[in-house]
Amino acid sequence: MLRADVIAGRLKPGAKLRVEQLRGQYEVGATPLREALSRLSADGFVISEGQRGFRVVPMSVADLQDITQVRILIETEALRNSITNGNEAWEERLVAAYYRLSKLEEGQGSFSARERANEEFHAALLSGCRSPLLLRMHRTLYDQHKRYRNISLLTEHVPRDVHEEHRAIYDAALGRRAEEACEATGLHIRRTMEVTLEVFRRAEEAASAEAEVR
Repeated sequence: MLRADVIAGRLKPGAKLRVEQLRGQYEVGATPLREALSRLSADGFVISEGQRGFRVVPMSVADLQDITQVRILIETEALRNSITNGNEAWEERLVAAYYRLSKLEEGQGSFSARERANEEFHAALLSGCRSPLLLRMHRTLYDQHKRYRNISLLTEHVPRDVHEEHRAIYDAALGRRAEEACEATGLHIRRTMEVTLEVFRRAEEAASAEAEVR
């Protein structure tokens, strides 16, 4: 629950995480809370400040760029492995996941359903990967990147055809064209970063304009 709330932004970047307050919020004891916070610290979602407790990892342009670059490295390697080793069951899972996502991207269903379908599609792409370590690393990076992706979803002013990006990845993966699929995946992830950076830039401009008025 803590992890989900950090990713969704319900626990704000940089916010102090006080155990006593969280106990009431999540209705759990102090010991499991501290254990959860320690695990989140190891995964890069929370910062441990020793005797001062914990806080949510702040968000920054440099952090986004770093996460994006490392996610591309890990995800494309896992995808290459998946395409090489994926069997008929992998193909079936990928086809089904892409079909569900395409329907929702056409405007059917809720936002939350579309987000679940997006996650299932990316998971299906990698489901043929035979490296558990690559998949664990990818899961953490995917969630870290998702904190920023949620920001990119706040703007409709930056033109982007996400469905076409997904189609390019899907066609190449299903056609067993590993390098093409990896290239399309890298472009897709970088595009999310670019949109998010644009949101940051506009927020800075708005803050600057407000400061001048004051």
